[in-house]
Amino acid sequence: MRWPDELTESPDLQGAYPRLSDVQMRTLAAHGERRPAHRDDVLFAEGDPCAAFFVVLSGKVATVKGYGVDDQVIRVHGAGRFLGELNVLTGQASFITAVVAEDGEVLAVPVDELRRLVAGDEILGDLVLRAYLIRRSMLIGLGAGFRIVGSRYSPDCHRLREFAARNRLPHQWIDLEQDAEVERFLRRMGVTPAETPVVIWRGELVLRNPTNAELARAIGLPAPSTREAVCDLLIVGAGPAGLAAAVYGASEGLGTVVLDSVALGGQAGTSSRIENYLGFPAGISGGELAERAMIQARKFGAELCVPAEACTLREHEGHHLVTLKEGTTVHARTLLIVTGVRYRRLVVPDLERFEATSVYYAATAFEAQMCSRDPVVVVGGGNSAGQAALFLAHHVASVRLLVRDGELTRNMSRYLAVEIEQHPGIQVMLNTQVRRLVGRGTLEAVVVGHNVTGERFTVEARAMFVFIGAEPYTRWLADEVALDSRGYILTGLDAARSGRKGVPDSTGRPFSLETSRAGVFAAGDVRNGSIKRVASAVGEGAMAVRLVHEHLQLRG
Repeated sequence: MRWPDELTESPDLQGAYPRLSDVQMRTLAAHGERRPAHRDDVLFAEGDPCAAFFVVLSGKVATVKGYGVDDQVIRVHGAGRFLGELNVLTGQASFITAVVAEDGEVLAVPVDELRRLVAGDEILGDLVLRAYLIRRSMLIGLGAGFRIVGSRYSPDCHRLREFAARNRLPHQWIDLEQDAEVERFLRRMGVTPAETPVVIWRGELVLRNPTNAELARAIGLPAPSTREAVCDLLIVGAGPAGLAAAVYGASEGLGTVVLDSVALGGQAGTSSRIENYLGFPAGISGGELAERAMIQARKFGAELCVPAEACTLREHEGHHLVTLKEGTTVHARTLLIVTGVRYRRLVVPDLERFEATSVYYAATAFEAQMCSRDPVVVVGGGNSAGQAALFLAHHVASVRLLVRDGELTRNMSRYLAVEIEQHPGIQVMLNTQVRRLVGRGTLEAVVVGHNVTGERFTVEARAMFVFIGAEPYTRWLADEVALDSRGYILTGLDAARSGRKGVPDSTGRPFSLETSRAGVFAAGDVRNGSIKRVASAVGEGAMAVRLVHEHLQLRG
C-alpha cells in the first residue's frame, strides 16, 4: 500500500478516538504483550475475528476500508489510541483492516483479558464502550464491511438489507438499477438474475441470495449450538424483557441462552429515539440500548444467537425443548417467552405487492435511507407512529401523518403530539384512513378517505409506514400454553383459571409470570395484561429471573 510522505493523525470525532491516560496504559500493559510494528504489517484484517485489543505505543496505524482493493484510509491513529470497534466486544468479524503506516510499537491485550478489565474498571469500560458504539455508527455511515448487490425491486434484497440494518452491520448496497457496469460484471462472473442479490465479503467470498442465517455465519454472528446439553434458562426473544433477563440470569449464575429470529432489541430496537426511558433525559436510540444490553449479557456469559427462529415447543422428561427453523433443538430447564408483538397489516387491496419495496413497519436509519428525499405517509395515531413521523421528517421530503381518530392526543402522549403539531415538515391528517395504493412496481401515491365527509383524495407518497397496533407473536406455541382470546399468553392467576391440565397448583403457583406449564414463564408485550413500555418490560424480565430461581429451588 502506498503511503503519503507525512501522515497526520485523525482528530478525535465526538469521543470516538480518545487517548488513553498514563494510568490506563499501565493497567493494560500489565495484561498485554508489547510487539514491534513495521510498516505495512496487518494487525487485523477485514473478515477475521479480532483476537486482541491493540493500543498504539509509538508510530502510526491506519484503519483501511477495502484493503488490497480500494485501499481507502478511514482514520490514522498515533500513540495512546486504541484500535477496533464494537466487534472486539461482540465477537463479530472485523469490518475494516488495521495496517501499520509508520514504524513503531503496539500493545496487544487478549480480548478475554480486556473484557475482564473493563468489567472491573468503570472509567476504562465507559471510555472503550462509548468509543466503540460511535465507531460502529460511523462505519455504517461510511458503507464499510460487506456489499449487498441487488435490485431495489427485489424482496430478497430488501430482506438482506433489513437484516443487516436491524443488526447494525456495516455494509454497502449497490443498486443494479443504477449501476449497469456492476450488472455486466455479475453476468461475466456467471451470476444469473435469479441468483441475485449477492453478498460480496472481503472481495473474494460471494454468497448468492443467501438466507439471513448464511449471511450471519459469514460475518461471525453466533449461531445456536448443536449440542444437546441442557441450559438453565432459555429465553426466546431478545427485546428489552429478554435482554434484561439475560443480564440478570447470567450474572446470577444461570446457564443462559437467548434466541431471536431477526435482531437484538426487538420492537424497541427499531425506535429511532426512546425519550421516556428512566435515566436517559436526552433519549437513547433503540439500537444503542440493545447493543449496550447485549454487551452486558455477554460479559456475564449469556449465549446470544441471531437469527434463530423458534418453531415448536414441547416437553420431554421435565425439560422444555424448543425446535428452531434450521432443525436444531435447544433443551432447557426453564423457558422464558418474550417474543413480543408484530405490527398489524393494513387491510387494503394490493398491500402484498408493495410490501417488498415500499411498505415498512419500522422507522430506522435503514428505512430513512430507502426513501431519502421522497414524500412519505405514516399511518397510525399512537406513540410509535408519532416517533416515526418525527424521525422521518429529518430525512425525507415531507411526512403526512394519517390518523383515524379526530384527536391526535387520544392515543398519543401529549408531549409527542405537541412536538408533531409544531414541526413544519409534518402534516397531520385527522379522521383519515387509507383506501387504496397506487403505483407500478413501487408505491407512487395513496388514496385516502375522510371518515366524516366521505371525501376521497390522492396523496403523493413513495413509501408508507404502518403503525396501527400489534398482535402477539405466539403462533409457534400452538396449544402448549394457555392463551387469551387475542393470542396473548396467560400468566399467574389468569393461567390458573384457564382450566388447562397440568397447571402448577401448589401454594403461590403459578407464579405471577408463570404460564399454564410449570417452569415456562412469559414477560413483556407478549403477556396478557402487560404494560407496553420499555421500562416495564425490563422490570418483568428481571422479575422473571427471580421466579426461575424459585422454580429451580423447588425442583431441587
